[in-house]
Amino acid sequence: MKAALVSMGSISSKWTAKAMEKYFDSVDMLDIRDLEVSLGGRKSEILYKGEPIPAYDCIYAKGSFRFANLLRSITTLLSPNCFMPIAAEAFTSGHDKLLTHIQLQRGKVPMPETYVATTAQAAKTVLKKMTCPVIIKMPSGTHGKGVMVADSHESAASMIDALAMLKQPFLLQEFIDTGGRDTRAFVVGDKVAAAMKRTSVKGETRSNIHAGGTGKATILDRKTQKVAIEAAKSLGVSICGVDILESMRGPMVLEINLSPGLQGITKATKIDVADKIAKYLYEETKKRKEKGSKETSKRVVKEFLPAQEILAKLDMRGERILLPEFVTKLTQFDEEKEVKIKADKGKLEIED
Repeated sequence: MKAALVSMGSISSKWTAKAMEKYFDSVDMLDIRDLEVSLGGRKSEILYKGEPIPAYDCIYAKGSFRFANLLRSITTLLSPNCFMPIAAEAFTSGHDKLLTHIQLQRGKVPMPETYVATTAQAAKTVLKKMTCPVIIKMPSGTHGKGVMVADSHESAASMIDALAMLKQPFLLQEFIDTGGRDTRAFVVGDKVAAAMKRTSVKGETRSNIHAGGTGKATILDRKTQKVAIEAAKSLGVSICGVDILESMRGPMVLEINLSPGLQGITKATKIDVADKIAKYLYEETKKRKEKGSKETSKRVVKEFLPAQEILAKLDMRGERILLPEFVTKLTQFDEEKEVKIKADKGKLEIED
């Protein structure tokens, strides 16, 4: 089987591609910056360095929010013909904090109370109902960027006035005091492959490894694992990092990262997460191919196998004809569906 990994060529991507080589016959690393979508001709095409992209059995596409539209486009066009672990629409919702929280809400995934405002006036009205500190977020951004903490209503109002000049919506979120700690759960398929507790550096509220935070291996309880897996499913993602806060109300999902780094969690847990990703991609691709082969075989048999001629006596029940049991099984008619019957003297045809 042939696979490809679409990314910007980070260390994490290189680790994953190397691990994939143990399972797939060949693995190509494709730089997302060299991909194009061609539309308007007889058919849509994905081009790589100006040439049509080869056929793959599996494509793991990932990247930052700057490439969200491109990632969604190529996944929409390519996913019908190969296995891709992230749903096309997830690249839009997963890279927008507002849309992420909407999907979490729809999936009934626990999260901090969150409000969205598009004007400074609306935000200040919401602010009156909130207790400080309060979190203020920009819709886009990763690694904790675009996240601010206001210790008072006055500082929050100042931040709101500044952000309003950017003329884009922003989020106000309740502050969950965890002492600068959170949990990163790395979801692969329907399991948490690895997890770590992250602690922020002194004077920093963000516990992200990219922001200087440190990680320590942890084993999540069943409830927290379930929350992480349900969060991933709510976005249609099979591989992601889920950031969780431990609160008095239980685990709450703060954010979902569609392109999580592997260095921090691998170092903290000593778990080869890249291998777990590669193995999952291989197994799901294999299932897809086997399923496709079975469906093709059934279709070929149905289309080309001649109808069987059976010599049997008719079972007449008064003025009714009762067909033999093996005929019923062979034709696989559904009693809930209507059929077309052609009848003449000495001749009977029944079509689905």
